[in-house]
Amino acid sequence: MKNAILFLLLFVASNLLAQEKSNPLIKNFGAVYLVPFAIEKPNPELNYKILVDVNTASEKPEIVNENLEAVAKVLNLHILGGVPLKNLQVVLVVHGAAAFNLMNNVAYQQKYAVDNPNLPLLTELGKAGVKIFICGQTVLKRNIDYHLLAPEVTVAMSAITTITNYTIKGFTVLKY
Repeated sequence: MKNAILFLLLFVASNLLAQEKSNPLIKNFGAVYLVPFAIEKPNPELNYKILVDVNTASEKPEIVNENLEAVAKVLNLHILGGVPLKNLQVVLVVHGAAAFNLMNNVAYQQKYAVDNPNLPLLTELGKAGVKIFICGQTVLKRNIDYHLLAPEVTVAMSAITTITNYTIKGFTVLKY
């Protein structure tokens, strides 16, 4: 009996360790695991409308903001779950300290003395059809030159009005 339990534990552990991360859509960010034994999973027949609200900056300016990378995970999870890209509408709204992560490389280098590690992520998100908004209230409050934002970024009047607009349109809000 002990040998059977030990074998079962080793079998389960080896299967879990053998699982590799996948990046089905956002190739360089937001790696996720396929969970073949999951009961609850995305429905490929549904249209997903997701707004991701990010206001926390990276702890270190030289690393990708994990909260922005969560958007890549949202996309990769749904694609891995069989949802076609045409059934995914994803909006990112950034405000607060995270707004600095949306600056172009020149502005980011001036502020932090390092390259902006978030730019490749923003490029991939933009190519995947994610609408990326920055709160105009934050831009003004934090003295961010909106001319120095990454090209994928659009200025919104505010995060609040963007969230309310998209909520009325049926978007689910995820807060990071």
